[in-house]
Amino acid sequence: MTNSTNFICGRYQLDLAQAHVMGIVNVTPDSFSDGGRYASTELAVAHARKLVTEGAAILDIGGESTRPNATPVSLDEELSRVIPVIERLAAEVDVPLSIDTYKPAVMREAVNAGAAIINDIRALQEPGAIDAAAAGNAGICLMHMQGTPQTMQLEPHYDDVVQEVKRFLLKRLQTLQQAGIAAERIVLDPGFGFGKRTVHNIALLEALPELLSLGRPLLVGLSRKSILGQIVGSDVDQRLHASLAASVISAMKGASIVRVHDVKATVDALKVVNAVLTHG
Repeated sequence: MTNSTNFICGRYQLDLAQAHVMGIVNVTPDSFSDGGRYASTELAVAHARKLVTEGAAILDIGGESTRPNATPVSLDEELSRVIPVIERLAAEVDVPLSIDTYKPAVMREAVNAGAAIINDIRALQEPGAIDAAAAGNAGICLMHMQGTPQTMQLEPHYDDVVQEVKRFLLKRLQTLQQAGIAAERIVLDPGFGFGKRTVHNIALLEALPELLSLGRPLLVGLSRKSILGQIVGSDVDQRLHASLAASVISAMKGASIVRVHDVKATVDALKVVNAVLTHG
């Protein structure tokens, strides 16, 4: 497939030839890393503004935790958490806003409120999700997950994790294109930590160049995740250095977007990566 670094997301067109930072804005009481810290509209908006000043090129706004064993939230509750934040930020910042959801109704409402990207852990497999995504011109992130957040870490198993993830992402990419969604609107996410053991995550990280053969930019989310805690033996709030290492490795291996909590430190680290990759 032909590789392209152009990413169309709403009124934005991002050149992903260099790695960009996506800042995480969790409007939830129970996310694994910062649950409850930004659960109100005011706190979430203030945090998002700070992430933009620190260099975030994209903001990813979520109203339902997808950590292992997370409790699902109702449609109304999710909408009440994220829509006011998106409406405020759409009027106040000039970076693409991403809605982290698998619910078609949330996708529609979020795009109407100003979101430019749909970031779906279920890769638009919910009934009506493809239609909801196709209706506008939002960018789309398709992620691989084995199981659900409630079951994904119980007994994840693969015969060949790289090939199975690659086949899944290719099939979803082809399905969306057959539905009339341009490839330039799509980025792909291997789904680190979503139904994967440490050995699977490391194999996927090593194989990012192979996943690039699918022809679309890659998004990687490893920030503060348990795989890093298992490697370095640190609690979730002590994983900055491990997270930076994961972001640097991801970018060096071809990831175009890294989704992180610690924006300023990651932006600085990726400036070095991008300088090396573009040297000469």
